Amino acid sequence: MRSAAPHPVPDAVAYLTGRWAVERELLDLRTDSAGTFRGTARFERAGAGGRVLHVEDGELRWGGTAVDAGRTLGLAPGPDGTAAVTFADGRPFHDLDLRTGRWTVRHPCAADRYDGTFTVVSPDEWHLRWRTTGPAKDHLLSSVYRRLPPVDR
Repeated sequence: MRSAAPHPVPDAVAYLTGRWAVERELLDLRTDSAGTFRGTARFERAGAGGRVLHVEDGELRWGGTAVDAGRTLGLAPGPDGTAAVTFADGRPFHDLDLRTGRWTVRHPCAADRYDGTFTVVSPDEWHLRWRTTGPAKDHLLSSVYRRLPPVDR
């Protein structure tokens, strides 16, 4: 089955801002074990300069065990619609440019390498695939993000 053409996004931070349902499949290719993550992602304005926090919360199922899991990243908008993604502590992670609807990144982490592919498939859905290789890991993570309606406050 062929995937749809990527959906261009002129402003990554504006596109991502809001709430998303997350479905993630995780595969350890060395052990052939698999897991899932189901939850939500919030992209919310935080502070000056248009900075956005990306907060995920949900349930990780792996090896017959279910645990609460989550992560926090930061996004700093660029003047051209791109963004700089950081870890929660502010360390650089990768750049993000969705202007063509597709973006690939590489992040070295110690001796391991993270190769990511972002694909926007519609105004309300995007996919993220991480392939991690190296002496410590051989993983594949495939995520689908679907926009949720805004919450009334």
